[in-house]
Amino acid sequence: MQRTSFAIFPCPAARALNSVGDSWSIMILRDAFQGLTRFDDFQKSLGIAPNILTRRLAHLVEEGIFEKRLYSERPARYEYVLTAKGQDFFPVLMALSTWGGRHAPQEDLAYLLGNASGEALDAKLVDARNGEELTPRNTCLLPGPAADEAAHERIARMKAWYLGFDA
Repeated sequence: MQRTSFAIFPCPAARALNSVGDSWSIMILRDAFQGLTRFDDFQKSLGIAPNILTRRLAHLVEEGIFEKRLYSERPARYEYVLTAKGQDFFPVLMALSTWGGRHAPQEDLAYLLGNASGEALDAKLVDARNGEELTPRNTCLLPGPAADEAAHERIARMKAWYLGFDA
């Protein structure tokens, strides 16, 4: 089954999904944030087939999320290091972990989100400028530079829905 490309969608969420790829890629990123950098380590941690891991890592390198660095010449071996773009995925991963921690049966979880002191954390999304928590009720879409008439209409419908009247 071939994946649909969201590369031409004029939506930042769709473009982000296109960059990250799929659930295997998110799990690879999770492991990278836990210090893994080498193919064998990713494969052992995830139990992923080598051909699938090879494709996912190549995609993440192509998207600029990982940098591929040679660490052994004979035989040629590479490590995969998060780039600045890859590091920027951290809040997304924390949001997914928090959501999963809330909605998965607790007895099934081997890991919880916590800090270095061992205290459980509950991540939330806040505006970096003023610290206000972002919720569906206090956020909206704004037209971007490529917004056409259809985008403006969609934004108007969404605002009307949030405010409780017909557009």
